[in-house]
Amino acid sequence: MLTAFARAFKTPDLRKKLLFTLGILVLFRLGAHIPVPGVDYQNVNQCIKEAGGNGGLFGMINMFSGGALLQLTIFALGIMPYITASIILQLLTVVIPRLEALKKEGQAGTAKITQYTRYLTLALAILQGTGLVATAQSGTLFRTCQVGNQIVPDQSIFRTAVMVITMTAGTVMIMWLGELITDRGIGNGMSILMFTSIAAGFPGSLWAIKKSGKIIGGWGEFAIVIAVGLAMVCLVVFVEQAQRRIPVQYAKRMIGRRSYGGTSTYIPVKVNQAGVIPVIFASSLLYIPALVVQFSGNSTAGWAQWISTNLTKGDHPIYLALYFLLIVFFAFFYVAISFNPEEVADNMKKYGGFIPGIRAGRPTAEYLSYVLNRITWPGSLYLGLIALVPTVAIAFFQGSQNNFPFGGTSILIIVGVGLETVKQIESQLQQRNYEGFLR
Repeated sequence: MLTAFARAFKTPDLRKKLLFTLGILVLFRLGAHIPVPGVDYQNVNQCIKEAGGNGGLFGMINMFSGGALLQLTIFALGIMPYITASIILQLLTVVIPRLEALKKEGQAGTAKITQYTRYLTLALAILQGTGLVATAQSGTLFRTCQVGNQIVPDQSIFRTAVMVITMTAGTVMIMWLGELITDRGIGNGMSILMFTSIAAGFPGSLWAIKKSGKIIGGWGEFAIVIAVGLAMVCLVVFVEQAQRRIPVQYAKRMIGRRSYGGTSTYIPVKVNQAGVIPVIFASSLLYIPALVVQFSGNSTAGWAQWISTNLTKGDHPIYLALYFLLIVFFAFFYVAISFNPEEVADNMKKYGGFIPGIRAGRPTAEYLSYVLNRITWPGSLYLGLIALVPTVAIAFFQGSQNNFPFGGTSILIIVGVGLETVKQIESQLQQRNYEGFLR
C-alpha cells in the first residue's frame, strides 16, 4: 500500500490529485471545529468533558461526523444525511419501477438517481438539523451535564432558524466536497470523507485508553488494543477479499462470417456481500426505543423502565442478542434486494452464457440463489461477531464504547474504504505506466 502511494507521488498528475484530495480533507476537518452561531462553546466543552467522550444515544452519529455532532459545529450532521439518502434510494429502486428503469439506463439514469439523492439529502439535513437543535435547546443532548440546558442561550425562532440553515448548508458543502474529490481527486469522495471522520477519532480514543489504563502506566492496555486492532484488520481484509467465483461459459456463435463467444469468465460473489449496511441498520433500529423513552417524558412507566434496563446498555444480554440477530437478518435482507438471481440468469441466457453442469434459465436462478444463501451465512455471522467486539472491550477495559476504536462499524468502513482507495490508485498507476509488449 505504501509503495502504491510512493509511486503515485512520483507521477505528476496523480500527485496533483492526491494533494488536491488532502487539501479538501483539511477543509473538511477545519469545518468540524467551527461552532454554529448561537452556541455557547464553553458550556459545550464542559459537557463533553463531563460526559467523558461518551455520546450516549448519539454516539454512532457523532462517530460519522468525526466528533462534530456533540460540539455543535457547522459540520455537525456530517455525512450521515447523505448515507441515509443513498440507502433509502437504493431500497426504493427495488420497490419503485421508475427508479429501477432509471438504474438500467446507464450513466444518464445514474445521474438522475444521484440528483434525487441530493434532494433527499437536503430534506433529511433540514429534518435532522431541526431535531439536533431542539435536542440541544432542551438539554437532552447532555442529560447529565449541569449546564446542558444552557448550550443554546438564545432560543428564539430566528436563532433556531439560523442554526438549522447553517447545519444544512454544512451538509450540502460536505456533499460538494465529496463530489470534488470524486471528479478532481483520487475518486470515491464520500467514502474518503467518511473514512476521515472515523479515523479522526482514533488518536483521542487510544490516548483515553492509555490514560485510564493501569498496566505499566496504561501502556499495557494501549499495546493490547493495538494488537487486537491489527488482528481485526487482518481478519476484515481476509473476509472482505474472500469471494466465491461461479464459473460461466459462453457458447460460440456465428454471426455472418464472424465468431462470437466461446469465452470463460466467472461471477464473483463476495462472502460479505452486504458490506457495513446491516450493522448501520441494526444500530439505528436499536436506537429507536431509547429515543422514544427519552422524548416521551414518561421514564417512570413500566415499559420505559424495561427499555432503559434492557435496550440502552450495550453489554446487556438482551441488547446483544437483538443486535446480533438484527445484523444477521439485515444481511440476508440487503443481499436479497441487491442481488437478483433471476435477472442474472436471464441476462446469461440472453447472451448465450451458462454455468457448466447447470441448465440455463430457472435452474440457473435456483443454483445462484442456493449459493448466495449458503455464502451469506458466514458473512452475516462475521458481521455480527465484528460488531460485538466493542462490547467485549468495554467489559475488559471498563470504559465506554467510544473509547475502543477498533470495532463494529468503524473498522469495517476504515478497512473497506482503504482497500478501495488503494485499488483505485493502483489502477491509475497501471494506466500511466503500462509498457505493453514492446519495451
